[in-house]
Amino acid sequence: MTAETHSTGPHTDAQRAARELLIGAVSIPSLSGHEGEVAEFLRDWMEARGFAAQVDGAGNAVGARGNGPYTVALLGHMDTVPGDIPVGVDSDGVLHGRGSVDAKGPLCTFMAAVAALPPQALDHVRFVVIGATEEEAPSSRGARHIREVLHPDAVLIGEPSGWEGLTLGYKGRLVAQVRAEKDNFHTAGEGSSAADDLTEAWFRVRAWAAAGAEGKGIFDSVQATIQGIGATGDGLTQRAESTFGLRLPPRLSPQEAQAQILELLGDLPSVSVSFVGHETAVRHPKDNLLTRAMRVAIRAHGGTPVFKIKTGTSDMNVVAAHWPVPTLAYGPGDSALDHTPDERLNLAEYDRAVLILTDALTRLAASVSQHD
Repeated sequence: MTAETHSTGPHTDAQRAARELLIGAVSIPSLSGHEGEVAEFLRDWMEARGFAAQVDGAGNAVGARGNGPYTVALLGHMDTVPGDIPVGVDSDGVLHGRGSVDAKGPLCTFMAAVAALPPQALDHVRFVVIGATEEEAPSSRGARHIREVLHPDAVLIGEPSGWEGLTLGYKGRLVAQVRAEKDNFHTAGEGSSAADDLTEAWFRVRAWAAAGAEGKGIFDSVQATIQGIGATGDGLTQRAESTFGLRLPPRLSPQEAQAQILELLGDLPSVSVSFVGHETAVRHPKDNLLTRAMRVAIRAHGGTPVFKIKTGTSDMNVVAAHWPVPTLAYGPGDSALDHTPDERLNLAEYDRAVLILTDALTRLAASVSQHD
């Protein structure tokens, strides 16, 4: 494979530029907390195309076009999880590389679409594209910063949904860091080890999650997984540690889940628990100016709009309470490839997503002008 763009049919200069943007972004490593190089690359691309662009105090790449009183925030993220996947475009026009799907593909779709908007759209709407930092980390630093300084009227979140997909909601999240510690003892004696107590804690949490799932679909259930586990000892003290990852339905806030888990494990004196990654589940309405513009544009390009809700989390969870406005997530790519060794994006799908989003944002601006 090569990092050059392969021809899979005739393309406009704008399409070529959009592909070069994506390939360039994917070619720059950007683990969470180390996004500086890609942020500068994205800022420079936007600046060259008439955006008012900057890298802000949280390290976000931010670019704005348009002067209207109505603001649309297009919030994507430019950080990735670890994993070195050689970057290149194969003979079928498929881009391979970490971040191609999650989520530089959707972010570059946002940038390319806003760059292609006609002047009349920019007269009525201000479009602000944000390449956020640390979305793949519990900190969500970029989104937490931008939600305090921007006050949009509509929000698009850059996450893969497929070119026909419109994601309205994500489950919540809570991460429990569980530790068991006790004095060492001879294994032939009575009693439990630190690892035994940690395992008992996991069994209880797993049973609690399963009990709440009875008769419910996956979006409305608690999902519990072990994200890491280990045990050590120095001859005097035994220690066991684990991280439990919980995906939460809308009916259960992270604070409520935390309280229930602490009560559940309260009679295990060797066990202590701390919590991070509190994110509340969110589900937005599916009929408003934004969703209507997206639906019409997808149909205009030969697709059938599909509304989705997802079991993961995204920056939608982070900004929802601060931005109570029409919101959905959109972007090319198969989310089943997120974080996998096979992460890849068909460039033809990317091209189509850019055209659809350009069309949808133009239609949204026209609708806004009629309501002025």
